[in-house]
Amino acid sequence: MQHDPIAFNKLVRARRSVFPKQFEPGARVPDEIVKEALENAIWAPTHKLTQPWHFVVFTGDGLKKLAEFQSELYKVVSGDNFKQDTYVKLQTQPLVASHIIAIGMKRNESVPEVEEIAAVSCAVQNIYLSITAYGYGGYWTTGGVTYRPQARHFFGLGPDDKLLGFFYIGVVQTPSVAGKREPVETKVDWRNE
Repeated sequence: MQHDPIAFNKLVRARRSVFPKQFEPGARVPDEIVKEALENAIWAPTHKLTQPWHFVVFTGDGLKKLAEFQSELYKVVSGDNFKQDTYVKLQTQPLVASHIIAIGMKRNESVPEVEEIAAVSCAVQNIYLSITAYGYGGYWTTGGVTYRPQARHFFGLGPDDKLLGFFYIGVVQTPSVAGKREPVETKVDWRNE
């Protein structure tokens, strides 16, 4: 099956992290586009077809519930490290997004954990590319409650599973700057002999 490699190359190189401060406040991405992005996500490679990804989508009032959960959990577990600015950010930042996808990994002992994390990461790249193709913005963050074991249950994850972050989606108000990468020759060794 032949696809348009030039269009694909342009899409990959156009992908950028678009942060919540760049979103148009109150603007919504159609649910159908988010569903398509998630459909593309589940076609990521996965060893032994374990399909370890687990996504929870927050939108509408769900964004408020996410914001309340993560800010209150932060308040409880931060102890002496509590920062009011962080608390307020956890309460308000989710509300500027159209959708937020919690990115989970359901652990399967039949393959090494790193392979499951890699599979979920590939799925997130498919989300990134899909959102970019539709002209919207997205951002994968591992902030907030990502690494708090106490957060897993809220996202439908068990004790051996992992929360790998959140993917924010929004309508782009302020585009990202041009991307920068070192030349591919500095990152690749060819061994022909």
